[in-house]
Amino acid sequence: MSEQRTITVALAGNPNCGKSSLFNALTGSHQKVGNFSGVTVEKYEGYLEYKGYHITVVDLPGIYSLTPYSPEEIVTREYLIKERPDVVVNVLEGSNLERNLLLTTQLMELEVDFLVALNMIDEVEEKGITIEIKQLQKLLGCHIVPTSAKKGRGLDSLLDHIIRLSRKDIEIHKNKLFFRPELEASVEKITTLLTHQKELGEFNARWLAIKLLENDREVYHEVQQYPVWLKVELALQDALREAERLHDSEPEMLITEDRHAFIRGAMQECVRQPGGVKATPTDYIDMVVLNRVLGLPIFLLVVWAIFQLTFTLGAPIMSGLEFLFALMASEIGPLLPNEMLRSIVIDGIIAGVGGVLVFLPNIVLLFIGLSFLEASGYMARAAFVIDRVMHRFGLHGKSFIPMVTGFGCSIPAIMATRTLKSPTDRLVTIMIIPFMSCGAKLPVYVLLTAAFFSPDVAANVMFGIYLLGIVVGLWTALLLKSTVLKSDSEPFVMELPPYRWPTLASVLFQAKVKALMYLKKAGTLILGAVIVIWAVSNYPRNEALGPELSAGTSRIAESNMGESEKIASQRALDLRISTEQLEYSLAGRAGKLLEPLIKPLGFDWRIGIALVTGLAAKEVVVSTLGTIYSIGQSDGAPVELKSILQHDPSFSRATALSLMVFVLLYIPCVAAIGVMKKEVGSWRPVLLYSVYSLSVAWVLSFIVYRIALLMA
Repeated sequence: MSEQRTITVALAGNPNCGKSSLFNALTGSHQKVGNFSGVTVEKYEGYLEYKGYHITVVDLPGIYSLTPYSPEEIVTREYLIKERPDVVVNVLEGSNLERNLLLTTQLMELEVDFLVALNMIDEVEEKGITIEIKQLQKLLGCHIVPTSAKKGRGLDSLLDHIIRLSRKDIEIHKNKLFFRPELEASVEKITTLLTHQKELGEFNARWLAIKLLENDREVYHEVQQYPVWLKVELALQDALREAERLHDSEPEMLITEDRHAFIRGAMQECVRQPGGVKATPTDYIDMVVLNRVLGLPIFLLVVWAIFQLTFTLGAPIMSGLEFLFALMASEIGPLLPNEMLRSIVIDGIIAGVGGVLVFLPNIVLLFIGLSFLEASGYMARAAFVIDRVMHRFGLHGKSFIPMVTGFGCSIPAIMATRTLKSPTDRLVTIMIIPFMSCGAKLPVYVLLTAAFFSPDVAANVMFGIYLLGIVVGLWTALLLKSTVLKSDSEPFVMELPPYRWPTLASVLFQAKVKALMYLKKAGTLILGAVIVIWAVSNYPRNEALGPELSAGTSRIAESNMGESEKIASQRALDLRISTEQLEYSLAGRAGKLLEPLIKPLGFDWRIGIALVTGLAAKEVVVSTLGTIYSIGQSDGAPVELKSILQHDPSFSRATALSLMVFVLLYIPCVAAIGVMKKEVGSWRPVLLYSVYSLSVAWVLSFIVYRIALLMA
């Protein structure tokens, strides 16, 4: 039999344990990102070659347990059970073992082939903590490898252990985790029953028994399909009665207590803390950033600084890309003699897709900033600080995490609300997430602020728009919690990890992932939308305009005007004809129907078209404006969209502010609407939300437009 040369490894661990840093250290540049099947949870996968083995590494989402409440917990559990990786590496934060070991106990119950990477061992040594690794190995029933992903320590040893474990060359001892006798008796009884049901063979029978006693809904649904359920249900009822009789409690609570008792015992037996508790740098920083008075202003200052950096550093790169696309258009145009083909390439693809791609630097810089805050440990503090504010609006800091996720994309943010136990809090949070400025709205903001505001003011305007979204979201939460969705918010408990300086590779990897997703959208959804927009903006053709253009051109050529006057007159004629053709097209007619509704906001029919197409994806607003305004150019010469808007008489600073507010607040993209319906379970609240968001967007845009006109 040939020796196994391919190994699949899954990395599992808590958030902030250094798992992703370990993934990056192991796989380097050999990484790819996708989604787990059926969900928007990102799947990070990489590979490396080591001692003749091709090792595939899957970085599972950071979770605290295998209880399926959140999308991350669900996909992690499903992957471990159904994909069956050869080796599971449980990454533990060495200086915070007690919290990390809860997930370890559940991996022990799952009885997968796993070993422990005792990560951040350098911090353990710096803090003077002593860990008896050999004794801890006996308790956990697995090998433990000290590592430091940041400094590259222990990586070869970890890989050697992975290979040995995959080849079954490591002696694995039985772990020492047992429940109290009466509970163990119930587990054994149910395990025996489940073992005889062959259809459940892919699951570990003991793990199923424990999960049934924990009242795990997913496992209940799985086991109830088979005849053995009749006997299992009776055994569960016996276990419940026994727990109530002996402990006045439920099996679920007793299992949790026994796990924590095992963890406390392991800590007492294997971990020695240094004498005397010394204040750490984290303690000193938290004295300032968690201060009741200073906490919120510091948070706002940090976010403001990120926007300043995003706009200041991104502006010159964006200008370079604008020049590049303009140059591309001027070079390609003469090579395309066919007028229709030239129009679709120059006015459609380059103006539309290129108009979106120029904002890629700003997108990348924003996500670098957000990734840095999350990896450093500050984002958890921000949720803690915001908790005090959110309680006044009927929510709590736990809702802030999905809201922050909403700054990236509303879809995973809406799904992240599954972690909220209160159905009311969950529904309210879902309803306010679309008011957060997702990454797709950023190109609209950058375009309009760059066109109508000086660089020193533009970042402040963007910061104000983001802040307005949060304010409208919180006001909406207060409105809902004080009327139709009255309930008390649950208490907020959240772990505050120590501050760490994020590794550059980890932060840049996150930014690369977002950039690739943005480029993929530009090359698929936005490209398709641009071609459709070009078609409906050019057809049907107004046949009467052709002879009119020819006649006008002849008159200009035969006139006694000077050369410069002839050029100006020809441009004016071309502009009028192309504008009339645009108004005659399907897009123009649709825009004209909408115009009476949006004219009070400072919008004309062209902006109306962009807002409708923006329902597909908010970046398409920019693509639509780029395509429509390029079609309206007089001589076909490539001109930056920013410059076109600046010189368009119907577009002003007041219009720009009004449009940013409307894009911020009106209905999210259709994909987000679909996920919202799936999570809520009914179309009625989604439709009511759509009407509400449109109304709020119209009213606030109207107010902003009128105020801006007065201040002009």
